Amino acid sequence: MKIALVSPYDWAVPGGVNNHVRPLAAHFIRAGHEVRIIAPSSRRWSHSCDYLTVIGEHVIGLPASGSVANVCFSFNLGPRVKSLLAREGFDMVHVHEPFQPLLPFQFLRYADTTLVTTFHATREGGSRLYAYARFLIKPWWDRIDGRIAVSRAALKMIGRYFADRYRIIPNGIDYPHFASEVPPIPKYIDGKRNILFVGRQEKRKGLPYLLEAYARLKRERPDIRLIVVGPDGGIRPACERYVRRHQLEDVVFTGFVPYEELPRYYKTADVYCAPSTGHESFGIVLLEAMAAGTPIIASDIGGFADVLEDGVEGMLVPPRDAQALATAMDRLLSDAALREQMGRAGTVRAEPYGWEHVSARVLEYYETVANGGASAGGP
Repeated sequence: MKIALVSPYDWAVPGGVNNHVRPLAAHFIRAGHEVRIIAPSSRRWSHSCDYLTVIGEHVIGLPASGSVANVCFSFNLGPRVKSLLAREGFDMVHVHEPFQPLLPFQFLRYADTTLVTTFHATREGGSRLYAYARFLIKPWWDRIDGRIAVSRAALKMIGRYFADRYRIIPNGIDYPHFASEVPPIPKYIDGKRNILFVGRQEKRKGLPYLLEAYARLKRERPDIRLIVVGPDGGIRPACERYVRRHQLEDVVFTGFVPYEELPRYYKTADVYCAPSTGHESFGIVLLEAMAAGTPIIASDIGGFADVLEDGVEGMLVPPRDAQALATAMDRLLSDAALREQMGRAGTVRAEPYGWEHVSARVLEYYETVANGGASAGGP
């Protein structure tokens, strides 16, 4: 099968959708399919990827669900997409976030083969894009043959505006990478209990609530350390000021950590914390921690509750509640047997989310849609 995977987001900027498309393509290729990724890019793509086609160089950042969406606003995309489709003759065109500006729409407009879409986003208050533009979108909706949502949270949002049949197929993780037996980082194995945060330091990731919870707990438990992994998304200076103002010891900001090194951080952690405030359609980072056998404390929000059962692989707490977060951390850090039990359960729970399983589910859905499956949806 010849497959086009279309992303609306700047390929030069790491992000959730691009991090989904890349391994999906790799597993399709391993399964013997011919794949081409099509995406905009703000700069020449320096990494070796002979199956990437860049269409759209004029990229701008737009506020989106507490983060920034880097999308293409070139207005000469139509002829380029039309030419690509005619030249390549794809059997399947799979468009991710099909109504983000402006590249995906051109594939809805010109594709004359089987067309599948995936909806990734969620927002508790709904989507302004869909609310304001649904009457413009509606005429193009019926061109879509198959519709995927990555979680119940993502389905809830898109279904609010476009009632239809969808198949829920989750994001995947590199399970062998995170489940591998790698050693912890020696400098952090010194008798202190390590609390880990991994993510871009932006408001929706909830790091300020974790810092407040840590400050409360540190007074009672001087034997703890907080390790903050990830790039600045706009709030790191404020977080560092909070640490200085409260004279918090044992808070480490590592900055960006290469993907290859992440499993060692999970193996170093006694507890992984994900205090996001919302807008999380799927708990990828939770599954990565689970694969590594690290027990979790996470906000009780839709995308996280889809993958973590409270009391089994970890604990769910109300978002924006520093006291509840501190209480949960104290409980887990005080009970080694519970941490071990939750870590083992997480390893088992994460395994079906490995990309080899998820990519097979997507391919099976392609076949269902291409063969005119009656529902093009279902569980």
